[in-house]
Amino acid sequence: MYRMRSRILHFIICACALNIGVAHANWQYSGEYTYNMNSYDNGERATVSLRGGITYAISKMKNEVGSIVNTFCVNPSTGEVILLEGNNCSDYAGFQDAGTGNYGDLKASDLSGVAFSGGASIGWILPDKPQWRLELGWDHFSEIDYNESPLFSGDMKLSGGGTVSVESGSIQSTISSDIISAMAYYDFFDGMQKPMHKAIPYIGFGIGYADVETVLNLSDPWGDLSQVEDLTNFGTVNDNGVIQFYRSKTNTATVAGIAALGFSYGLNKYLFFDFGARVSYIPNVKYRLMNSDDTRRMDLLSAKNLFYANIMMGVRFEF
Repeated sequence: MYRMRSRILHFIICACALNIGVAHANWQYSGEYTYNMNSYDNGERATVSLRGGITYAISKMKNEVGSIVNTFCVNPSTGEVILLEGNNCSDYAGFQDAGTGNYGDLKASDLSGVAFSGGASIGWILPDKPQWRLELGWDHFSEIDYNESPLFSGDMKLSGGGTVSVESGSIQSTISSDIISAMAYYDFFDGMQKPMHKAIPYIGFGIGYADVETVLNLSDPWGDLSQVEDLTNFGTVNDNGVIQFYRSKTNTATVAGIAALGFSYGLNKYLFFDFGARVSYIPNVKYRLMNSDDTRRMDLLSAKNLFYANIMMGVRFEF
């Protein structure tokens, strides 16, 4: 019995010593880091953005009528110059031919106005480079009025050597635009995750396709345009001999350049408020006269270097 107890005690002591040794070995062993691909976040996200704001548009307007001429008469005694409305200047007592003048030489008033804008985008935040995001977007700029009377004005040089001050035409028109763009943005933050409850500045740039619609109604309050035979194709002549021009609509398809800056503010890792400014540049937009069945067109104006500068607010979802 004593010997059995001794063996049991000896076994217990050995087992305890073995457990202590194993525990001591595990405490000393640093272990091996196990990489779990499912737990690694490389910052890659899909994005959906919605935005809206107010826009200021400005453009230099260029007279595009080309060569449209009228004949003028001058009274040598008084220096008075009038538009020829008959067969020849001798129909007017004391007047003689002063030559022709080209309406294409006159200047047009520039465009400026305020509109509303809105847009949406879908995008992708690059893996392992979460500061960069790419977006495919659409922006709509609502109608801006371009109403001018006179439309054309300035000193017109006559073929006879003289000069006459001319005011011509009156226009009521609108311009609206849609731009489909590809944009790249850079968000200024460090690390792989955007900080929450902090302003994160960004810049962006891109290129797009612009579809610009112009709608115009031209009128002739001075009666001089009604003396141009080529223009009778673009309206009907009333009992007073004045052309009533048809309402004309033109769509211009062209490229656009876009630049953006602003900052976003994250409420959580899925939802960000966006406050920003954008400038969209469209190089050239056409305003055309059309006949009744849209089979003949004539360039009247073009908006050169059209800029949309807008302030926008929006939300961006990242998931």
